[in-house]
Amino acid sequence: MLKSSIFVLTCIALFSGCTGTNTYVQSDYLIEKNASKHKVTNEVKYEPIITPKEYKKMLDEQNSQTNSSDSLDMNQALMEFYKEWKNVKYKYGGNSKKGIDCSAFTQRIFKEKFDVKIPRTTLTQVKVGKHVKRSELEMGDLVFFKTGVRDRHVGVYMGDGSFMHASIKGVKFTKLDKPYYKRKYWTSRRIFD
Repeated sequence: MLKSSIFVLTCIALFSGCTGTNTYVQSDYLIEKNASKHKVTNEVKYEPIITPKEYKKMLDEQNSQTNSSDSLDMNQALMEFYKEWKNVKYKYGGNSKKGIDCSAFTQRIFKEKFDVKIPRTTLTQVKVGKHVKRSELEMGDLVFFKTGVRDRHVGVYMGDGSFMHASIKGVKFTKLDKPYYKRKYWTSRRIFD
């Protein structure tokens, strides 16, 4: 009688355990002796597969890996563009390898490397994206300078305090803290969110 009761109860427990869908691990069913009767207790221990702390840590690791791979991809794209354009001379109003100006240069970078359209002139580019403090610059941000009463200049921030631009001396890298650019710094814009 005892063996058949255990068998029936085990079958019931087995079938009822298969119908639930949850993300927890269940322990085995226990059989306890209660006075003269045998009683099956359905003692279930719930153990989360992952704790909230572990989940947060996992998300943080994924985000840092994504951000670092995004940074590497952007750096690679910008460096490829630089290598392709590094010997091109500056030409006001130019937009080709025969000569290019600063805003055409930044416009081409975003279009050719990231398929993002930005306006053609410095005065219209300064209105796109969102404002970024100089202390919070990230690779790919546009940096703007007031180089004269009406003249403006733009480049792409490359990290480590330098930016890439089509300067009077051609396409090159320059440090933001170089005295001339430090004095002429105007604002920065982030195109990518």
